[in-house]
Amino acid sequence: MRIAEIYASLQGEGLLAGTPSVFVRTSGCNLRCHWCDTPFTSWEPVGDQQSVAEVAAAVAALGTQHVVITGGEPLLMPEVAELCHSLRGDRMHITIETAGTVFLDAPADLLSISPKLASSAPPADTPGGWATRHAAARRRDDVILALMAGDNYQLKFVIDSPTDLAEAVAWIDDLAAARAAGIDRTRVLFMPQGRGPEELARTTEWLRPECQARGIHLAHRFHIEWFGHTRGT
Repeated sequence: MRIAEIYASLQGEGLLAGTPSVFVRTSGCNLRCHWCDTPFTSWEPVGDQQSVAEVAAAVAALGTQHVVITGGEPLLMPEVAELCHSLRGDRMHITIETAGTVFLDAPADLLSISPKLASSAPPADTPGGWATRHAAARRRDDVILALMAGDNYQLKFVIDSPTDLAEAVAWIDDLAAARAAGIDRTRVLFMPQGRGPEELARTTEWLRPECQARGIHLAHRFHIEWFGHTRGT
């Protein structure tokens, strides 16, 4: 599988924010979000081919029990399932971060699903027809529902505007209506969009009361505050 980077840091987002973790970042994505914060795994993917054994050894060498498999879109790679089984054998806690557009039967303790809203689309004139490809691929409720089947999920929506907020709320309602168990709102998180502390603060200011009114977590992006917008953090 193509790996962009493997490093130890603190989980900066979601229900496990603050947890010391090893991050395995795969390279390659089926979407092209215009605000993508890891363009080196999507717009201009980089990385080396590594075997499952090599990746598992690199994770073990960093000495942390929590592993986050992220991307890009890690579920594009069948080898991720084998990697998860290997890490499970070493009693690692596994989080998989996915956009929820591809299903892979890979064991995980937490499936962190980050559906992409309409505002994520790249410009219409993006080469390669990516605006159309992105729009066609970004929403797959059947995949999201399959990933949520085990109840070991969190839903993270990146919110940049009131329009984003309205779309995310409607999307949650759609998923809840299609799922017998409904949606556990303690597992729904709205994250303010922002590549720096000032931009995050501006979005957070208006998003905070909206989350409070709806009983939805406001998920800070702590890694931006801690480390800035840099690789390997």
